[in-house]
Amino acid sequence: MRMVDLIAKKRDGKALMTEELEWIIRGYTNGDIPDYQMSALAMAIYFRGMTAEETAALTMAIVHSGEVIDLSGIRGVKVDKHSTGGVGDTTTLVLGPLVASVGVPVAKMSGRGLGHTGGTIDKLESVPGFHVEISKDEFLRLVNENQIAIIGQTGDLTPADKKLYALRDVTATVNSIPLIASSIMSKKIAAGADAIVLDVKTGAGAFMKDLDGARQLARAMVEIGKRVGRRTMAVISDMSQPLGYAVGNALEVKEAIATLQGNGPRDLTELCLTLGSHMVYLAEKAPSLAEARRLLEEALCSGKAAAKMKTFLAAQGGDPSVVDDPDKLPRAAHTIPVAAGEDGYVAEIVADEVGTAAMWLGAGRATKEDAIDLAVGIVLHKKIGDRVQKGETLATIHSNRADVRDVEEKLAAAIRISPQPAAPPPLIYETIG
Repeated sequence: MRMVDLIAKKRDGKALMTEELEWIIRGYTNGDIPDYQMSALAMAIYFRGMTAEETAALTMAIVHSGEVIDLSGIRGVKVDKHSTGGVGDTTTLVLGPLVASVGVPVAKMSGRGLGHTGGTIDKLESVPGFHVEISKDEFLRLVNENQIAIIGQTGDLTPADKKLYALRDVTATVNSIPLIASSIMSKKIAAGADAIVLDVKTGAGAFMKDLDGARQLARAMVEIGKRVGRRTMAVISDMSQPLGYAVGNALEVKEAIATLQGNGPRDLTELCLTLGSHMVYLAEKAPSLAEARRLLEEALCSGKAAAKMKTFLAAQGGDPSVVDDPDKLPRAAHTIPVAAGEDGYVAEIVADEVGTAAMWLGAGRATKEDAIDLAVGIVLHKKIGDRVQKGETLATIHSNRADVRDVEEKLAAAIRISPQPAAPPPLIYETIG
């Protein structure tokens, strides 16, 4: 095979064969295929697309470019959940203990964040003593004993994806549905999941800004799962405004704890119950989605979910008493209210602008080398559709610097007030698979 011939084949709109895609990924991973040829292929895929069969073959070629995690030592059906990202997306912090509390094994590999706030591991490290540096044997043991453990992503997982994503990022080929879908699904499959629940975001704070794009991505990923033998479904959910009220690492952990105690924001709770119901159903712990939801609601009300959070934190060195006393989490030196400048109704909260404001405070990373301030962030007090009066607090800034005028101005511009009532956006648009 010659790479130039395969580039021309895709340029002309023809489908690449499985063995051709395997040869390409193997050659690119080991350095035999140069960046300039892989760039040309990525651009050809961007314009010509890929068939469902091609996308599945590409995904599995990426999976087998590195280590594939073996979770067969864990009893039960292992269900993984993936969100395409957003602002204040605390679902993993809630879903892990929640579904584990009804007997679903949660063997989670997570990474650190790059963007508005930290990743799941960064957030959990807000809990004093918590760590993810455990051996794979210990990881498997904890999941079998407690139904939940989280470990950091190994550098040996999907190395082809890391190289390809970095290339796409500098060649304007990120926004290709087949390339996005294969990137996401390759990591989930390589991490050992038997079944996968996808939370595909749409709106201003999401990667896929419009509903049609989110729908295309969700369908592509579900189709990959189906073709490679993983039970897969997707929920398309709103990210035009932040999910919940908190944006920031320790602040989101505090909100997750309140949700596990049955006192969380309505939207965060509802989305977690929806996603969790699918996880429980796919794990064969309930005969229907309705029964799965009933089990989860009972776990919230009875205290089982919050108790599982304590068990999980303690097993990985964390202080479980933060569940009863969240004020033990890192706290910022200053809290600054942002007031409404007029009477009316909240008509818009631009999620990515709120996220950027949180990153300016130090809640997130602009580059991988940046340090995160776990204590800082923003807590909203209103959602789209809420009535406000002039002078009423719209949000509270949690900061370790006293002068936050830049953040105040950013938030004031991100939260639009209208004299006319505004309808809140739907939380969930569609379920696929």
